[in-house]
Parts: sequence; structure tokens; C-alpha cells
Amino acid sequence: MSASKTNFNSGEFVFVNDNEYKIIKFLGKGKGGYSYLADCGNKRVVLKQIHHEPCDYYQFGNKIEAEKYDYGRLVATGIRIPKMLVVDEANERIIKEYIDGPTIAELANDGKDLSFYIDQVKEMQRLAQAKGLNIDYYPTNFVVENDQLFYIDYECNEYSEERNFDNWGYKYWKNN
Repeated sequence: MSASKTNFNSGEFVFVNDNEYKIIKFLGKGKGGYSYLADCGNKRVVLKQIHHEPCDYYQFGNKIEAEKYDYGRLVATGIRIPKMLVVDEANERIIKEYIDGPTIAELANDGKDLSFYIDQVKEMQRLAQAKGLNIDYYPTNFVVENDQLFYIDYECNEYSEERNFDNWGYKYWKNN
């Protein structure tokens, strides 16, 4: 476990391996880390800084290893996800492709019709289930870019009926 700083401010520079990234803005906090929109050489990316804050409902082992492992499992499913570009194990930082668009939570809060995206998430469910996996169907984990739905989290777990989209995720999409 690293003692790296986990919270960054807009305009701050953060090193990931030997590259400098300028923090543009905070994107959100998940169970495993903080995500920031960052810039490196006029390219926008997401910088994820792993944190070790307690989570009452989820147990972690080595978070950086889990991110890499789950990324590989997700790539094998064919689900649209952002590319993992860089891993800095020493500082527990990941650079991933930035998917530019609103989250499903934002679209739902704006009163948008989600039926087009529900069809896409159900296809993701089918792809994940075919590989024995569930993804985290919470609406903030999905971003729409050019009418295509991307799963932006790398978390996945062994498949169970109770945690699939139909039985767990859908209630969060319809109540958002």
C-alpha cells in the first residue's frame, strides 16, 4: 500500500510514472478510488488514484492488481470500456481513456428517455454473463459518447442472478 496523496486540486500537476498530468477537475469517488479529468500533452484522460478508505459493503484485496485483473476480464467480454493506458503501481494510479459524455445518472436526472441505453446495457449484461461475470450496473458507471454506452468502471464479479442488471441494476436506472 502506498502513502501517496489521494486528493488533488484543479490545476495541480501529478506524476504518473515519468509523465506529468495536469488535473482539470474532479470526476467522482468510487469504492476503490478518486477519478479526475486530467490533461497530458493536450490529451484528456482519466487519472484514477486508488484510496484505502473503508467500505462497509465491499471487501478489497490489492486494489491496483484487482483493477488490472478486472480490466483484462472485461476486455475479453467485448463490453465497451475505456482503454487502460498506464499503470503506476508504486503510487497506485491508473490512467485510462476519457469517455466524453454524460453519465446515465445525469441523463436520468435531466429526464431523458433511457430506453435506447437500456437495450445497450442489456447487451452488456449478456456479454458479461457469457463470461460468467456481472458488472456494477449503478448509473454513474455508464457514460454515453456518440449514442454509445460505455462501462467506465473496471469492477466485475462472478455472475449471480441477484446482481445482474434485470434483478439489481434496473431499479437504480429507473429510480434515478
